Amino acid sequence: MMADRCRITVLCENSVAGPFGLLGEHGWAAFVETGSSRILFDTGQGQGLLNNSLVLGVDLRQIDAIALSHGHYDHTSGLPQVLQVKGQVPVFAHPDIFLERYWARGQVKRHIGIRFRRAYLESLGACFEFTTGFSEIFPGIYITGEVPRVTDFEPPDPDMKVPAADGSTMHQDQLRDDLSMVVDTPSGLVVILGCAHAGIVNILKWCQANLPGRPFHTVMGGTHLGFARAEQFERTLEALEEFQIQRLGASHCTGLVNASRLYCAMGDRFFHASAGISLEVS
Repeated sequence: MMADRCRITVLCENSVAGPFGLLGEHGWAAFVETGSSRILFDTGQGQGLLNNSLVLGVDLRQIDAIALSHGHYDHTSGLPQVLQVKGQVPVFAHPDIFLERYWARGQVKRHIGIRFRRAYLESLGACFEFTTGFSEIFPGIYITGEVPRVTDFEPPDPDMKVPAADGSTMHQDQLRDDLSMVVDTPSGLVVILGCAHAGIVNILKWCQANLPGRPFHTVMGGTHLGFARAEQFERTLEALEEFQIQRLGASHCTGLVNASRLYCAMGDRFFHASAGISLEVS
């Protein structure tokens, strides 16, 4: 089934586009509306979500569901605030979101996982619906589930770690829970990324495999290219052309330098998906 239209309003992002009164934070949240559904995709770091929703006229009490892109603090820490406003609501996610997670490099280690226990979130109204597959959650709205890693140039971030079962060592976090949202509109697919830890090219290939023949209209969100090595960035840029994306809105973990490089490569097809940006595809 196809959604008749899709409107996306960025509620949380590192930068602010306006209007006055918005707060920027290292995080990501987007309000996604179709003719029949209202979904909050991620909840940011919890510093600006409620403020920005009020400034932008987004009523979080009216959401039909929450979807979480993955289990990092900068995408999930606004959950309690939303649940206290909304109450009971479905929360779509991958079952790995509650893994204990760290950013670790050398002797430096920092916890970056979800800050709240599942039982606490459920006591506030979260009704978790875990899935690992590509799923239609509302008419014309999909979540990708686990994305197969098929490219040879989009490795997992080597600084992201999970502890071994006995806690004695740290090993690579494969971030299997990284998922994106897809809205199928008359103009083509709208893909909302979280951080694209699975690799933006892998994600778009997975969308093609599950929704064959549908063109890409807009891709927006975090691309994690801010942490990519030069070879990965160049190969990603080359591969993106095959998808013929009409608009690419980079945000959050893309980084200012590589966002600028994307703009130079894509020209008017590129935009910064900052807090306050709102766009509609029909």
